[in-house]
Amino acid sequence: MSHWAKIRRALDRDGRVAAVTIVEALGSSPREPGARMIVHVDGSFHGTIGGGTLEWQALAEAQAGLHRGVAGWSETSYALGPDLGQCCGGRVIVGFEYFDASRLSEVADYESREAAGGFVTRSQRPAGGTGTLRRAIVAADSLAATPELPPSATLATGSDRQMTERFGAVGRTVLIFGAGHVGRALVLALAPLPFRVLWIDPRPEAFPAHVPGNVTLVRPDDPVAAVAAAAPGALVLVMTHSHALDLALVDAALRRDVFPYVGVIGSATKRARFSKRLAETGHGPEAVAAMVCPIGAGGPVSKLPAAIAASVAVELLVADETASAVSGADGAGAGPADAERPIPTRGGMVRRRA
Repeated sequence: MSHWAKIRRALDRDGRVAAVTIVEALGSSPREPGARMIVHVDGSFHGTIGGGTLEWQALAEAQAGLHRGVAGWSETSYALGPDLGQCCGGRVIVGFEYFDASRLSEVADYESREAAGGFVTRSQRPAGGTGTLRRAIVAADSLAATPELPPSATLATGSDRQMTERFGAVGRTVLIFGAGHVGRALVLALAPLPFRVLWIDPRPEAFPAHVPGNVTLVRPDDPVAAVAAAAPGALVLVMTHSHALDLALVDAALRRDVFPYVGVIGSATKRARFSKRLAETGHGPEAVAAMVCPIGAGGPVSKLPAAIAASVAVELLVADETASAVSGADGAGAGPADAERPIPTRGGMVRRRA
């Protein structure tokens, strides 16, 4: 269930609910800006801002505010070491937003926008940290270009206390070609992670009856055409029933040179054969080296589909973070170290292109 759907349901049931959000994180912290919890009147909650003492303190503050009938927005700054005894050493600013029945129509509007694909808002945090937070919708698409928000981020703040938030579908697109055992395990492994998955297989009855909410099923007549249609920045996984189709997909993906990760399931022998064929068809050494094969090599040696999927999920998270760091519109946080962050493969440490 989406963020605003949970808030709306809580208002229907209890008449009050609180949303707790990490607004800023300075230094080491358990979670990043945009991490959210929804706290109910009875003390139950959804989500996490990192666990530990910080989370318990935030839960206590949100419950106290709900019982006092607090309205609007408030902020609390926590020094994780001196205030909470946590060893992280950083400081976080946590925002508490309280909703009651008077905001039901606003929440319902946000819920419908989120269900339709998401949206981006910009708001001014009140001076002094207490007051009313008024959101203005700046984009109807949650993945629309907003320079301050990298592709996988949900919140960013400016020096003028302006806050930009993304609601709805968040995350980089992952193309998974093939609905075999590993493909099915990988889809499940990616279900709770910040990715939008396009699961592609032309075979009739290839897909299971039910798939996670972040998955879109694609049954193309020509899977290679899906590579041409994919948005730049997508992560590409190739694991079909056919080695010939695998090669065609990898060839097409490398020729576009817009995907930060192109991985193909297989052995060292398959990698050698593919490398030879790709070179014969005109790919240079750098392009061939960019192919990640075998995938999931940095994890356990187990060949269980779920074990491979767990390893590949880690690779994709690393690839996403690296690509976000080096492709930010303002370049903040990017640099040579980020651009050269290694991703493990069975063939060694392959340095990804920016």
